[in-house]
Amino acid sequence: MDHVLCGLAANPVLPAELVDRLIAVADDDIAVGLVAREDLSHAQAVALAARVPASGVQLAYAGLLAAADVDPVTQPHVALALLDERAGTPEWARRFAADPVLEHREKLAACPGLPADVTETLAADPDVRVVAELALWTTPDMATRLAGHPHTEVRRAVAANEATPPDVLAALISEGLPPARRCLVCDREAPPFVHEPQCPRPDCKLPPGASCDGSHVSATHEIQEAALRNPGTPTEAVVGFVDHPSMLLRWTLAARSGLPTEVYRRLAADPVPGVRADLAGNPAIDAALMRTLADDRGHDVRRRLAGNPKVPLDALVHLADDTRIGATLLPRIAVASPGEVRQLARSPNPAVRMFVAQRRDLPPGIRDALADDPDAKVVKSVAPHPGLTEAQLRAMVDRHGVRVLAKAAANPDASPALLEYLTRHEPPAQKAFREIARHRNATARVLLACLADSQARPMAAGHPALPPPVVVDLLTDADRQVAEAAAANPALPLAVLSDLVLRL
Repeated sequence: MDHVLCGLAANPVLPAELVDRLIAVADDDIAVGLVAREDLSHAQAVALAARVPASGVQLAYAGLLAAADVDPVTQPHVALALLDERAGTPEWARRFAADPVLEHREKLAACPGLPADVTETLAADPDVRVVAELALWTTPDMATRLAGHPHTEVRRAVAANEATPPDVLAALISEGLPPARRCLVCDREAPPFVHEPQCPRPDCKLPPGASCDGSHVSATHEIQEAALRNPGTPTEAVVGFVDHPSMLLRWTLAARSGLPTEVYRRLAADPVPGVRADLAGNPAIDAALMRTLADDRGHDVRRRLAGNPKVPLDALVHLADDTRIGATLLPRIAVASPGEVRQLARSPNPAVRMFVAQRRDLPPGIRDALADDPDAKVVKSVAPHPGLTEAQLRAMVDRHGVRVLAKAAANPDASPALLEYLTRHEPPAQKAFREIARHRNATARVLLACLADSQARPMAAGHPALPPPVVVDLLTDADRQVAEAAAANPALPLAVLSDLVLRL
């Protein structure tokens, strides 16, 4: 019965008085559907938070609870969620800053807009995890102060904080600050120490390979990586890492924008394919380097280049034949000019025509030409395009069969007659049944056919065009997903809804 109640909780036509009854018996699972209701009132949200405390956080983030509804002593997580939304009170913030529960202070440290005295208290917290969380989200002034913190965890958080001033970020990776005195490794082990990759201790939380010889080697590396990822770190502070022995640092550098052309060229010659792959996906590299990378056979380089929104069209065409890109609208194709679209649609290479067929804003003439394409993968790509007629979609299926069946079923303009025609296709295509079961134009007859497919059955059970008696029968289906979907179906008769809830 619980899965049926979960479905009822999400049913959009459930009257307010029945929602109240469900709230009165709700558990964690039922609360998931109730929290997601668009018609949940403030009073109902308060009642639900009292009944299922775990739901309070979601309700707070959804704006359905106010400070007056929450007791920070008995509902600390909800109160912290409101503070995170700037809807809490300064008194709450001061209380949590002195809370003996570490988790509460740590969550508070990530909240925006805290009173100055609370921020000062958190910056002096005895647990470095609280200070590090504050450093990750705090203001430029506080980040500047915490950059010189004696613990590397705090410095790493400052390096990752995009509000940290550029000169401070540069100092963090150029030895411009006093040396740190502690790191996570020497907090636990006397240096020199190197953590075994296969550590046998079940309670050990040090990452594999973490090490400290007194100079906090691995922690320093983590600070450098965080600063290299931070877009605010000045270019002149990061370019020297292009030849760094750490693969990870070079890899991080390859994704940055605003670097000199020569740095990008050196990264294009990096021996690690992953570095070159991230470089290939970087829109900041120039067209000449992209054309060079189009011939790079390293793992994932060419595929990442194909996804670069700035890749030259000729380089993208060059990639079409032997790069596993998949049926997706590439960013460069999405912004192609009308002239480029016409050029791509006339390409002798079907892979190129498939690229442009993924667009959903093609001029009718180009759309129709691609719908008549002799290559199945081109037709499959264009099949969901709006504006195609029933005759065109039928012709696609008649020519290419199961290869295009599911995509034809996904066309938003597919008529009820076409959907029924697709359910009778031999051989059938399971993906097509799933598309039909969720289609807005699916009829009762079509949905009954979809119920025979195990994967489409839950989708069909929740479709509002399914006849009410069938929906009622599915409430006792052996598949819990089907029963839950039926319970959430707005076609479920009100009398049945009432009966299910009122006999709780």
